[in-house]
Amino acid sequence: MCGRFTLTQSAEALAEFFHVQQLLDLEAQYNIAPTQTVVTLLHNPENNKRELRKLHWGLIPSWAKDRAIASKLINARAETVAEKPSFRSAFKQRRCLVVADGFYEWQKQKSKKQPFYFRLQDGQPFGFAGLWEKWKAPGSEEITSCTIVTTVANELLQPIHDRMPVILAPQDYDLWLDPQEQKLQALQHLLSPYPAAAMTSYPVSILVNSPKHNSPECIIPVNEQNSPPNQLN
Repeated sequence: MCGRFTLTQSAEALAEFFHVQQLLDLEAQYNIAPTQTVVTLLHNPENNKRELRKLHWGLIPSWAKDRAIASKLINARAETVAEKPSFRSAFKQRRCLVVADGFYEWQKQKSKKQPFYFRLQDGQPFGFAGLWEKWKAPGSEEITSCTIVTTVANELLQPIHDRMPVILAPQDYDLWLDPQEQKLQALQHLLSPYPAAAMTSYPVSILVNSPKHNSPECIIPVNEQNSPPNQLN
């Protein structure tokens, strides 16, 4: 699964990397958690260009009775995303990238869980494969929400967790974002584990266990901590 991630890049760096014109109002985020607002990349059919937008993390299907379902739909499994009622419509027509530059997974170690931070070797931002939906309850504002697609873990993650978020390669962005592309085989082909050799990881402090901690300390390797790394304040 993917339950926490980071986005510490500047607005200018994201605009350049994802080839968009607009600059979002951003602050570095070191511990993004479900139900928070996340940065996404969508295809705008009106001008046929990419567009960065902030969405609610936790998918709310258009048919949902209330928004509470969002907390249960932060991830969508690649193996079933095309069939599950919660995701199949969005998979066909409403795909996005959830923008990040790292993510966390936890390893069970006897009586505790040790968090590990994962990022690309080159330190560049990247896009998780995502889906988005619009939902509106009577008398309430419209909410645009998203979910992150997950797949089986690559060799780097396997000792830590059995699943990982789908990270798409830049050359696949246009295919994934194109709402006219509905060939399931072509789309499913993209939902494979990212090459382990292009990634790196290291253990970090359990500060990340709580979403209230959102600082550079969250991504500092345990062996570089100035204070006891596994003690929450």
